[in-house]
Amino acid sequence: MIKVVLFDLDGTLLNRQASLIKFINDQYERFKKYFSHISIDKYRTRFIELDDRGYVWKDQVYKQLLAEFDIKGVKFEDLLEDYLHNFQHFCEPFPNLFEMLQELKQKSYRLGLITNGKEQFQMDNLKALGLETHFPIILISEKEGLSKPNPILFHRALTFFDVLPEEAVYIGDHPENDYNGGKNAGMKVIWKKDTYWKDFQAEFLVDDLLEIPIIIEQFS
Repeated sequence: MIKVVLFDLDGTLLNRQASLIKFINDQYERFKKYFSHISIDKYRTRFIELDDRGYVWKDQVYKQLLAEFDIKGVKFEDLLEDYLHNFQHFCEPFPNLFEMLQELKQKSYRLGLITNGKEQFQMDNLKALGLETHFPIILISEKEGLSKPNPILFHRALTFFDVLPEEAVYIGDHPENDYNGGKNAGMKVIWKKDTYWKDFQAEFLVDDLLEIPIIIEQFS
């Protein structure tokens, strides 16, 4: 019987791609005097390529952008600091996020969150979405000293709730870090479908977050 539902953040609850595009557009306009020789389309496209869906930290992204586009008058540290402080203002949730969480709570499931990333940055994003109070446990890789797909990170959440792996389900979008990570930790896993991973096959998957409670009921 499922007692605990654990979530990933980026690409699962937070529509990171949409949020990133909004941020890039805004940052470009605010720093336009340094970027005027580059079109917004070219800058945005290259940023997204270098970002690699968030798996390349932004210090490297900005260093590469400054070098490739021969951007003068601004340091990568300035752009990185701007990213750290302002990305949160562009955070966009996936549709039906809060309706899904409310339904799970009404059914007495306990909720938690496990995400890779920088502690303060991820907490800022959670607060921007209004999510920090929904999860009694939030495990962020930087603070925990290890990252998904390490099963120890998943087991820390299970220990917190005092449940067995088979009593928990994990929902995430990354085939290795989330889906295989959760499975290797012994949990049921639901894949938040992402068309980027075209060839990935999952036993349980959702497009709409409201599908999650329906699938979890099948596990019980």
